[in-house]
Amino acid sequence: MHSRTNYAIVGNARMAYQAVGSAPVDLVVSAGGFNHGEVQWEDPGIALFLRRLAGFTRLIRFDMIGMGGSDRWFNTEPLPSFANQLESVLDASGSDVVALCGLLDGGVGAIEYAVDHPERVSHLILYNTTPCYRRGEGYEIGLDEGAITRMVSLIREGWGEDALTVVSVPSKSEDQAFKLWYEKYLRSIGTPTDVERRLTAVIELDVRDRLAELAVPTLILQRRDYSLVPRAHAQYLADHIAGAQYVELEGADGPMYWEGADEILRHVERFLRGADPAPRGTRSVLSLLFTDIVRSTERLEQMGDRDWEAVLALHNEICARRTAQYGGSVVKTTGDGMLAAFASPSDAIRAGVSIRDELARMDIGIRAGIHTGEVTRSEDDVHGLATHIASRVMGQAGSGELLVSRTVRDLVAGSAIQMKDRGVHDLKGVTEAWSLFSVEGADTEVSG
Repeated sequence: MHSRTNYAIVGNARMAYQAVGSAPVDLVVSAGGFNHGEVQWEDPGIALFLRRLAGFTRLIRFDMIGMGGSDRWFNTEPLPSFANQLESVLDASGSDVVALCGLLDGGVGAIEYAVDHPERVSHLILYNTTPCYRRGEGYEIGLDEGAITRMVSLIREGWGEDALTVVSVPSKSEDQAFKLWYEKYLRSIGTPTDVERRLTAVIELDVRDRLAELAVPTLILQRRDYSLVPRAHAQYLADHIAGAQYVELEGADGPMYWEGADEILRHVERFLRGADPAPRGTRSVLSLLFTDIVRSTERLEQMGDRDWEAVLALHNEICARRTAQYGGSVVKTTGDGMLAAFASPSDAIRAGVSIRDELARMDIGIRAGIHTGEVTRSEDDVHGLATHIASRVMGQAGSGELLVSRTVRDLVAGSAIQMKDRGVHDLKGVTEAWSLFSVEGADTEVSG
């Protein structure tokens, strides 16, 4: 699973798109013009959400022409429609029938496409979507001219600044590192002029007269307190789309990636698959990576609380980012270390190597251990003998060393990962002795 960016051709313009995962259901997710699909992978929360989504779909995402990683449009003729751009991506990615998920103005385009091409759309998901921004006769929930002017001004003046980040993602408003990244992400989508031009066009969109024509299963997800698209707009969609399912979500975030992510993924998976996903508490086989900062107490005494907190924050950020990069999830932090879970032992190894090496460049030494086995996953932890073995394996490692159990060694046999036999060890609390191996080399490159 990777995030390689490819290009579809529309006229003489190139559109950036990504296809991730291999499940039978093709799911196209579009945030309309307000997206940069490649830069999004830098954030661990987004990366984890997308990888989980790609666990039960073949996930396809694209940047519309004029925004994000796609070409700007310098032709004299009008910009190609959402439908034209979507079909170019579907053709390039080899997709026939797809589920469509539209966020913000991407929802408007998705509605029109589902009405005009029902033979190619199996499901429609609308998230924080309005069919029309402007107030009109019989549509009092729309924005009046003054409110539209204020919204355009807010986005024009605040694009890439702190104020807009707080409005868009209030759940992360106290995370200073995130806010700096999110401001950069917004700037990667386009300049304030690009965004104002796009937003001005979006405000004129109106698909109210198309809603009664929708003939595909539709799920509407709406944040209860999202300020830029009030929930009355989602309720209007639900009232005018026959058979639509309406789910109101807690929170005020515009994007879907952080606040209540588990709930959103559960609703999407249930809608697409027609059944509830496997509940927490079921047993599964995972590769578990434990890390620990060496001589942490000694360094705390030397540095003092304030500087040590900065070291821990950096450690946690790097662990989260590298874990997501290799398809894993951070289960929990452990004070001066962390526990992460992976579907693949080779991904766990590559993540461990990359975490160790990046931290070493910052003079933060860690030790790490990996074991693969059956565990029970709860809401915020994993349980079972495999967890204890992974922790004990880490306990045998020296500074800068990544040890794996014989189980992991056997599972990655034949790969390019080089290991050295570290002999047989008694692991505290485990009845039998275990052969352990140190990782001497691993290819940590991620495609894309």
